[in-house]
Amino acid sequence: MNGLDARVVAVSRRKGHHFSKDNQLEIRLVAGHGVDGDGHAGATVKHRSRVRVDPTQPNLRQVHLIHAELFDELALKGFSIQPGALGENVTTRGIDLLNLPRGTLLKLGEEALIEITGLRNPCSQIEAFQPGLLAAVLDKDAQGNLIRKSGIMAIVLRGGDVRPGDPITTTLPPAPHRRLERV
Repeated sequence: MNGLDARVVAVSRRKGHHFSKDNQLEIRLVAGHGVDGDGHAGATVKHRSRVRVDPTQPNLRQVHLIHAELFDELALKGFSIQPGALGENVTTRGIDLLNLPRGTLLKLGEEALIEITGLRNPCSQIEAFQPGLLAAVLDKDAQGNLIRKSGIMAIVLRGGDVRPGDPITTTLPPAPHRRLERV
């Protein structure tokens, strides 16, 4: 995955708080807000557990992205996962999302610009979706550190429409790069 042919595979949204999202022909990203019409959009945090702690926190999870290569990996383990099923707004192919540094900018299509804020931390809902899936999206590196493979989160810097097939352009932040942590 060199990122040169990085593309949007699918786009998804859903009103309200649901685990999975519905595939769309296009989604509109709104600066400082997220995906128009999505239950997790807003300037302040929308994730239920975080709202209980402090509803005034900034929403660092306006857009959820997952790499389609994860679905390929999960298929080899017997899981059948389709775009949007794990709650992502944008399904990608050809870009190593998990290894991008915090602050990376992704241009999606012609206009939309998002900034990566961190990793998605898979919760118990993923296990209810398909038994065994939680363990399948977690791994350990050679040093025993936990690897979360269930996607990344971002905020919208510049709005625009995003469609399947749109190119993804990556701009890395200035060095030193900071690893993604869960948000």
